Amino acid sequence: MLTAKAERYQNLIAGKWANSSSERTFNSLNPANKEEIVGVFQASTEEDVKRAIESADHAFPNWARTAPSKKAAILNKAAQWLEENVEQLAEELTREEGKPIGASKKEVLRSAQTLRYYAVEGQSFTGETFPQDDPNMKVSTELEPLGVVTVITPWNFPISIPARKIAPALITGNTVVFKPSSETPLIAYRLVEAFQKAGLPDGVINFVTGSSSEIGEGLVNHPAVKAVTFTGSTGAGERIHRNVSLETRTQMELGGKNPIIVMEDADVDLAAELTVNGGFSLTGQACTGTSRVLVMKSVKEHFVQALVEKTKALKIGSGFEQGVMICPLASEKQLTNVLKYIELGKTEGAHLVYGGAHIQEGEFEKGYYVQPTIFTDVTPAMTIAKEEIFGPVISVMEVENYDEAIKVANDVKYGLSASIVTNNLRVAQQFTKDIKAGTVKVNRTTTGNLINAPFGGMKKSSTSTFRESGRAGLEFFTQIKTVYVGY
Repeated sequence: MLTAKAERYQNLIAGKWANSSSERTFNSLNPANKEEIVGVFQASTEEDVKRAIESADHAFPNWARTAPSKKAAILNKAAQWLEENVEQLAEELTREEGKPIGASKKEVLRSAQTLRYYAVEGQSFTGETFPQDDPNMKVSTELEPLGVVTVITPWNFPISIPARKIAPALITGNTVVFKPSSETPLIAYRLVEAFQKAGLPDGVINFVTGSSSEIGEGLVNHPAVKAVTFTGSTGAGERIHRNVSLETRTQMELGGKNPIIVMEDADVDLAAELTVNGGFSLTGQACTGTSRVLVMKSVKEHFVQALVEKTKALKIGSGFEQGVMICPLASEKQLTNVLKYIELGKTEGAHLVYGGAHIQEGEFEKGYYVQPTIFTDVTPAMTIAKEEIFGPVISVMEVENYDEAIKVANDVKYGLSASIVTNNLRVAQQFTKDIKAGTVKVNRTTTGNLINAPFGGMKKSSTSTFRESGRAGLEFFTQIKTVYVGY
């Protein structure tokens, strides 16, 4: 039985908060206690989406002409609001998505930092002047905004990913229609609220919630939509990419099956620590999470022993408990999916050396909890070695040498993030050249990226067109006009 009445939240269209035209709603639940409703949100319709896009299209000309300093001031004010309300927002984020409260605070503050970063970088992002032979002519480029940008985001980083998409879109003069994941609409609502509190003009950002199966097509196929930036599953990204108009630019950050290679000379204890942090932090629900370990035969036994010992020490519980690393999965759907892959691993012959159980007793009864899971004797042909699981499941694969490790690491459809643990500088340098991944690390976790450095993948982890984050993250939201002036 669901708990008592929760607060109801609305869409934002043309600067006004409003119910969906359907008057239908859906509940956002606490994954640590599925009987607790975090909030009630609008089940939007194609009509709502059409109004939101038309609102953004109407607001675009004025916003595009707004002075860069005024745009930057709004981003900074929104960042300040996030910082001033970090305690409340972090608590809501943990209740809604399940991650540890400390991680929630860091995510909110990182989002504020992202807004401030683009408030600065966006004011110096400009065109070029080109030398040429005619002394009575100037040739230069101007960067112009695209128009209406649709932003569709996932539930695992439900404020920081939207922030790194919306901030560069706004500072370059675009208007936005934002649809968050239905698993985490409240923290997305708060980000939009921050922009409203900061004085963003009506229609510059519009917010709609609901099912992608019902409103997704309208969000990307409307003729006024000039760009779609999406983070989510590879399947969903491919569908969007296939269905948009030739005039609609796309930016897709998709799945990963990220390896960490453990060489013979590696600090095995460090390798195990990096694997645990990369594979089990955020309960394995990170696109850059460590999913595969390719370990040299000579150190495999030592490594697996260290990995299991460190995993056994992890605390499982609600994100509000001190010292917890393994929190609930974000939804019942996630739980079902992760348990399916664990069973597949057993069926296909992998050796389950630790974990794998659905935890349902006592304090875990009402949540979506699963033990952190380690498989050994995994082969490249197994499903758990090829497909993205998006949960706390690590596959350990034995390899004979560096060449075999690289071959196995690259032999998947994804290429998002990868790492190697070694003290050999030559091997480390060679790895950065050989691995097919957009983010490459040495003696670090596969997870984590700087807000001022480009982020994106290769192969089916990305469209391989435009990167997110950093100064490169501004490029997607602008188009180049080349101007020849004779005088």
